[in-house]
Amino acid sequence: MLYKGTLSKATERFIHLIFWLIVVYFTFVKNPLYAKFAVPDLFYMTYVICFVSTFYFHYLIVMRWAFNAFKWKKLFLGIFISYLVFTGLRWVSEQVVTDVLFHKVNYVNTTFISYMLDNMHYSSMPIVFSSLLWFAIYFIRLLEYNKIILEENKNTEIKFLKAQINPHFVFNTLNNIYSMVYFQSDKSLPAIEKLSQIMRFTTYESQKEKIKLADEIGYINAYLELEQLRHEENAFVELQMEVLNEGMEIPPYLLSPLVENALKHGIASNSAPIIIHLHVDAQKLTFRVENGIGNHKKDKLGGIGLDNLKKRLEIYYPQTHDLKLQNKNNLFTAELQINL
Repeated sequence: MLYKGTLSKATERFIHLIFWLIVVYFTFVKNPLYAKFAVPDLFYMTYVICFVSTFYFHYLIVMRWAFNAFKWKKLFLGIFISYLVFTGLRWVSEQVVTDVLFHKVNYVNTTFISYMLDNMHYSSMPIVFSSLLWFAIYFIRLLEYNKIILEENKNTEIKFLKAQINPHFVFNTLNNIYSMVYFQSDKSLPAIEKLSQIMRFTTYESQKEKIKLADEIGYINAYLELEQLRHEENAFVELQMEVLNEGMEIPPYLLSPLVENALKHGIASNSAPIIIHLHVDAQKLTFRVENGIGNHKKDKLGGIGLDNLKKRLEIYYPQTHDLKLQNKNNLFTAELQINL
């Protein structure tokens, strides 16, 4: 998973290019103010060939093998194999090939043990550099992969929260319509029509990441009209709106849970209506809902809709929102402020 969908191969090759340019610069240029390019001799060239070959053998084969179901034994075995590859390549190139082509060998009258120990030192550089570069790229991919996972978890959580919100509205509405039909109320058909309007919103708009504020307001109005059908009084809600830009976009079901909470837990009448106030300007959105509380009722931040509202606000507006809840003198006030 860390090699797919994160850091591209092209970017990885570019990082390798930058790495080798840095190596060449500090190896040959030395001092940029007095650029004197070092001229490599025969055995320096053979060492470079062995260096690069071991570097990519360790990078492409050993490190991937060692960290596929990682075990320390595999890592140490891989390092030892890379050491043998470097030593073998150097023996072939500097003791065999150069002898045949140029009648020169790098090591003269050396013992096998001395040769192996000496190359343990020289082989450490390509192995260490290769490991460090591999770890750097692996770490970049790991960070990108974790970012992708977090984004997927965020989207999954949002979809899950939406799935919880929608059935809650439908459940309450169907109970109301059931009562109307049972008592043969003439309000049942208008209630079904309003439910159809709400379901259209639920089916199409709620699946979007964001919707126009006007659509959310329209959903709230439909919900209030549906609730009004089952109330004896007509003016149980007072709606105040000051919206300068209804075309602004917000996540669906951002405001409606506060209205639902008031209708569910509060009391309302013509003399003491639920007050819903919305003010939107270029800098801030303020949405306040006030409702009375009866002695037999308890208003709280609870239920599926409002619990999910808190979670979704944290996802969509981290540290840029403020949700205040106040219960004072049998009056419950919920106020949401979002800095735009």
